[in-house]
Amino acid sequence: MENLRTINKVVTGKNQVDGAGVKLVRVFGYNDVKDFDPFLMLDGFDSNNFQDYIKGFPWHPHRGIETVTYLIEGKIEHGDSLGNEGVIYSGDCQWMTAGSGIIHQEMPQPSERMLGVQLWLNLPKKDKMTQPEYRDITADQIPVLEEEGSTVRIISGEYKKTEGAIQGDYVKTLFLHIDIDSNKEWSINISKDNTVFIYIVEGECSFDKDNNFIDEKSAVLLNYDSEKLYIKAGEKGARVLVLSAKPLNEPIAWGGPIVMNTKEELKQAFKEIDEGTFIKK
Repeated sequence: MENLRTINKVVTGKNQVDGAGVKLVRVFGYNDVKDFDPFLMLDGFDSNNFQDYIKGFPWHPHRGIETVTYLIEGKIEHGDSLGNEGVIYSGDCQWMTAGSGIIHQEMPQPSERMLGVQLWLNLPKKDKMTQPEYRDITADQIPVLEEEGSTVRIISGEYKKTEGAIQGDYVKTLFLHIDIDSNKEWSINISKDNTVFIYIVEGECSFDKDNNFIDEKSAVLLNYDSEKLYIKAGEKGARVLVLSAKPLNEPIAWGGPIVMNTKEELKQAFKEIDEGTFIKK
């Protein structure tokens, strides 16, 4: 039997209220950074009630990270201190490099369903203070491969010689959205050096040949013990997000929306916020 990547741990997170009163699930975060490196945090949201999210995330700062918002269903208006503003619709992705510092807001709009994730991706030490940048990736920019038993959307990285909408300028990241049909299998080879996790958005999945299924709204972190990632969907099929990148193995100093390498850098960031010098020209 071929060797498959085995499960390190499964996390389901906790219900939280963030921003000005948005109900979401903090799937993983501060206490999991060593295991999920270079991925810092994953928030999942799924609601049919606009009261759960309408208050949104008013103006707030970020430094030292990238935030990746992938919206499967819904609508989110956004703006930032660079003068960017726009709307993320169903199937769109917003990839924001906070770098040296950015202030932005994200305001979900009433929708039939608000379904998606926000991922925080760490920046390497040498790039923490890089120039901030917004990348709005629309659904039509994301390549879609129709396969037997599955549909694969390549948000970033490369899959079967097809490049995604983005590669990741600072941390090369594989980010796939895969819809797998009932009882069908899907697999991919990923370097053993890379961190790999799967977020099960809907349905249930098994990661071995023994049909040990894991329920939706779970993040499954895999071990570094094989190149082969294997997924089998349950009776109702499955919708999953597959993410992979090489760990940074750098020290982390984390304070709210700021993630740096030392406490001194954190103190400096908050000092600049207080003094009004946070945004670099």
